[in-house]
Amino acid sequence: MLRTVLAASAVLLLASAAHAQVPMPSPNGSEAQRAAVSRLDFMDGEWRGTAVISGPQGRTELVQTERVGSHLGGSVKVIEGRGYDASGATQFNALAVISYDERAGRYGFRSYAQGFSGDYAFEPTVDGFRWSVPAGPNARIDYVATIKDGVWHEVGDYVAEGQPPRRYIEMRLTRLGDTDWPAAGAVAPR
Repeated sequence: MLRTVLAASAVLLLASAAHAQVPMPSPNGSEAQRAAVSRLDFMDGEWRGTAVISGPQGRTELVQTERVGSHLGGSVKVIEGRGYDASGATQFNALAVISYDERAGRYGFRSYAQGFSGDYAFEPTVDGFRWSVPAGPNARIDYVATIKDGVWHEVGDYVAEGQPPRRYIEMRLTRLGDTDWPAAGAVAPR
């Protein structure tokens, strides 16, 4: 009996010691995550301009808006995009979250748009970013954005094996100003 009690006590003591060495996760992510995501702070704010989409149905022009802000203490970047037709009706709506996985040493880009969602490769560049989404067998859309002097210019090219790239979308936005979205307006504890 004494052996059982001693063995149980030893297990509890070792478990407590091991648990004490594991740092408590931060609600604001890690230092590495915040540092990596802060590289994208140039995207923050409210943006408006045009998006021209060229596809099998022809050419469509929308008033495009984007709002971008940090969340979870700066460890993620949240983006909402909306495209409006001439009457003001929403024709496009998307939400994306950019994060940084310090264990893998890479960014993650999770997108929700028009009933689709997925995790896509994302890479910051010197003056913007690039990402890519599958678009069928042996095809993808490569997006490249440049954000400079208050102008966000992004293109998406349809790339299919054995064919020259075709411009699918071109977006040109002007920065309107700052936003406290999405971090503002949290529900108070009382």
